[in-house]
Amino acid sequence: MGRFVFYLVLLGGIAYGGLYFYYGIAIKQGIEAEFAERGFDAVEVTGVEYGPLAPVSRDAEIATSIAYRGAEATLEIRLDGHPLFSDEVNIQLDGLQALRLTLGGGN
Repeated sequence: MGRFVFYLVLLGGIAYGGLYFYYGIAIKQGIEAEFAERGFDAVEVTGVEYGPLAPVSRDAEIATSIAYRGAEATLEIRLDGHPLFSDEVNIQLDGLQALRLTLGGGN
């Protein structure tokens, strides 16, 4: 019985790890698509951070690092809906955490 529970917990952990990883990819693609719809095709999402329970909830707060033509910013984004299991996902800009500008970058 103990082995069965161990393997069941191990299998659940592996499944949740895969869901957690794929959730980040889906969020990154969704945010890049939102920027592209608004004419910011050059925006690149360089990082996405979210809580450990975000992949199993319908709403989440996400910290996203973006780069756009020499400027880097960290945005707080509010996500309503699940990017993997919902038909409609609402992505809202919640705030700006940090802004870094590169002026006159040398070689």
